[in-house]
Amino acid sequence: MATVDLVMPKMGESIMEATVLKWHKRPGDAVKMDETVLEIATDKVDSEVPSTSAGTISEILFKENDVVPVGTVIARINTEAGAATVPQPTPPAPSAPAPAPAPQAPIVTAPSSQGSSNGASKFYSPLVLNIAAKEGIGMAELEQIPGSGAEGRVSKKDVLNYVANRGASPVPAPTPTQTPVAATPAAVTSAPAATTAQPSPANVEVIEMDRMRKLIADHMVRSKSTAPHVTSFTECDVTQIVAWRDRNKSAFEKKYGEKITYTPIFIEAIVNCIKRYPMINSSVDGDRILVKKDINIGMATALPSGNLIVPVIKNADTKNLLGLTKDVNALAGAARSNKLKADDTQNGTFTLTNVGTFGSLMGTPIINQPQVAILAVGSIKKRPMVLETEQGDVIAIRHMMYLSLSYDHRIVDGSLGASFLTAVANELEAFDGNRAV
Repeated sequence: MATVDLVMPKMGESIMEATVLKWHKRPGDAVKMDETVLEIATDKVDSEVPSTSAGTISEILFKENDVVPVGTVIARINTEAGAATVPQPTPPAPSAPAPAPAPQAPIVTAPSSQGSSNGASKFYSPLVLNIAAKEGIGMAELEQIPGSGAEGRVSKKDVLNYVANRGASPVPAPTPTQTPVAATPAAVTSAPAATTAQPSPANVEVIEMDRMRKLIADHMVRSKSTAPHVTSFTECDVTQIVAWRDRNKSAFEKKYGEKITYTPIFIEAIVNCIKRYPMINSSVDGDRILVKKDINIGMATALPSGNLIVPVIKNADTKNLLGLTKDVNALAGAARSNKLKADDTQNGTFTLTNVGTFGSLMGTPIINQPQVAILAVGSIKKRPMVLETEQGDVIAIRHMMYLSLSYDHRIVDGSLGASFLTAVANELEAFDGNRAV
């Protein structure tokens, strides 16, 4: 009997594990090559896992909602033609394939394929550290939590389970710098906050956050607590852009088979300005500033659920308006149909969000970490404006749009932020209305 292992696929360079959302097949079910077997979720996107062989599902090794490291066998497929397979019950699988470290093991150091130096501390994701800070869990206490992730890494599920059972289990001994008198009240006061559920008031509909909304909430809170936000505003006259698009959108679609929207035009202007102000295209790593040579523009996109996701146009500086249009349309279409891949949301260096799509004149966007700036464009409105001409000032009806740039004040000062924002506005106003399609 030929058996093929179906493994948890790697969904991106930084993705080490994924959650099983839903099994589409059960033991004994026939499956075709490339047919969807299950749905999984990472901290970026939801994806479908196809079968790598045709045959019959003989074994399923993980339950729904289990967190599974990439490369782990999650199911087995009997590929022998015509083999009759009796459905088998799903064996109870632990939420983590690796056993929890023994109490006496020195868990302050994590094994690494690259090796460790001088007993480096175990890696904790920003989300885990954020939850620990909210719950008053110190580093010494966090290091005592057994991890179920890859290489014993503490996951969100681990720390939340620890918090839920905190009141019923002994709190780890305080560090030498803490006195017993100070440590005991802290432990007592923090436990009820984590375990006591607040009653729902009458006439209130309680809606549980879905998984992506929780991730967005965590990401936004972490961004605000990480970067001191400053937002600058300006307005620009986009009359030339509106007229050019209205005049050429039919010819553009007929020639290239792509609908031209304002988004690729905005991205083209942003890329041109990033080349003049490269510090906008950077991130912070401790006391170091990492200036990115690649210009990868993220565009905030609405999902069918109403949540937002930020697919990324890689190497946007190497593409013309047609190339940007194709990428914008492809990524937006994949987002609407839930077909985005994990790599589609990775390695962004700057983000554009269009709050005007929803009717807003302007917004104060939150930085998409670890980037240092995000630009919001508002709705385009006709307004009477004063124009300077050779014959004197005149009042004319123009298409106007507000721009707002939120930036990380740790490395982007007001002069740089305002200069970049003004440059983008000037770039949009200088758009060539006679540009060939």
